[in-house]
Amino acid sequence: MVDDFILRALAAGIGVALIAGPLGCFVVWRRMAYFGDSLAHSDLLGIALGLLYGININLGTVIVCTLFAFLLVWLQQRRVLATDTLLGILAHAALSIGMVALSFLNNVGFDLYSYLFGDILTVRISDLYWIYGGGLAVIGLLVFNWSSLTLMTLHEDLARAEGVNTVWANILLMLLMTIVVAVSIRIVGILLITSMLIIPAATARQLVSSPENMAIWAAVFGLIAVIAGISGSVEFDTPSGPSIVTAAAIMFALFSFVAALRRRA
Repeated sequence: MVDDFILRALAAGIGVALIAGPLGCFVVWRRMAYFGDSLAHSDLLGIALGLLYGININLGTVIVCTLFAFLLVWLQQRRVLATDTLLGILAHAALSIGMVALSFLNNVGFDLYSYLFGDILTVRISDLYWIYGGGLAVIGLLVFNWSSLTLMTLHEDLARAEGVNTVWANILLMLLMTIVVAVSIRIVGILLITSMLIIPAATARQLVSSPENMAIWAAVFGLIAVIAGISGSVEFDTPSGPSIVTAAAIMFALFSFVAALRRRA
């Protein structure tokens, strides 16, 4: 008989893998890994605000990440600094402010380690509602805007010529990443969220050629990593978040080796 907490962990991991895989393809194509890391760093400020004002932590992280994304777009439009410089400033400022805010919460039970590295085995039913509710929104918007997003990824000038609003498309992509990052905190933690976006997608990229197939296989590899990671965590009593990422990294290494052999043949 499988314990309820393991079933909840599997359900949560599967939900995150299904949305992180397809969205991760755009992160890989558009080289947005640093943006994903920056969003994840701002999550800590959202957690602090949620605990400080007594609101749901997931809601707090969504609000902060959304403000972070819009602030970045606004600063990009004003061409104040290079994008990577802006990301570095905003991400570390949000992380530092979050840590300072958490230091004032002496009377609140708070396990910083579980938020930094994830603790999927403590997922609650309410977390599943957030994961699958946010996941449905992400998948729906991704499917509806797939052609516009892929065309913009291929060539922004061509997308504009075809009538695509590239500013809106960029904002949409950031908002989708915001949702995924916010609902993934319990799964792999703030410091490892980006790995669930890029590692399965990077693994799939070595095996397929079309964008649609890459999105499907990225989700499949994410599912395998989640199941293998949770199984290893339960069996060997290892941290759940790092175990999932380790499983994903092993798959990436194996398929990289297979792809290298195929190119030589």
